[in-house]
Amino acid sequence: MAVPEVIPIAYAPRSHTESIGRYANGQFLASITYAFPEGFRPDEGWEERKRLYTVLHTFDAEGHYRDSEIWCAGTWAEQQRAPSGDDSVLGRARIHLAKLLRSLPRRSYTHIAIRPFQVTLDGVRFGLVIREAEGETWAELYPDRLEFAEPWDGRYET
Repeated sequence: MAVPEVIPIAYAPRSHTESIGRYANGQFLASITYAFPEGFRPDEGWEERKRLYTVLHTFDAEGHYRDSEIWCAGTWAEQQRAPSGDDSVLGRARIHLAKLLRSLPRRSYTHIAIRPFQVTLDGVRFGLVIREAEGETWAELYPDRLEFAEPWDGRYET
């Protein structure tokens, strides 16, 4: 089965797809995710290169990409030095995500269907990218690394 033009993503509370849905101007996909820059090779000091991002991608009603707001809350090293509270890296990311989501008029959390897209920031790939290997084809959400494939029902593999 070929990759569909518009790829369904199922809303699932308390999971990687808990911050997706529709709003007055279309659809949205939001997350908080750690990421390394493309081509990163683990070495000493990796804790400073692993960054936590708050991400909000918006799409029109037909799933065409519109825009992204991507914000780096800090590094893994910073999070380890101050692991809890609103001033922690994770705390700042959660507060920022809540602010972004509140900015979406008439927001509702539900299934979405979007088209492949990609954006690069700080050397990190963000987007829904079509991948192929060993005769298999799938769509992969970056940098979260969620894989969407047959039967194209919106569920993902990690």
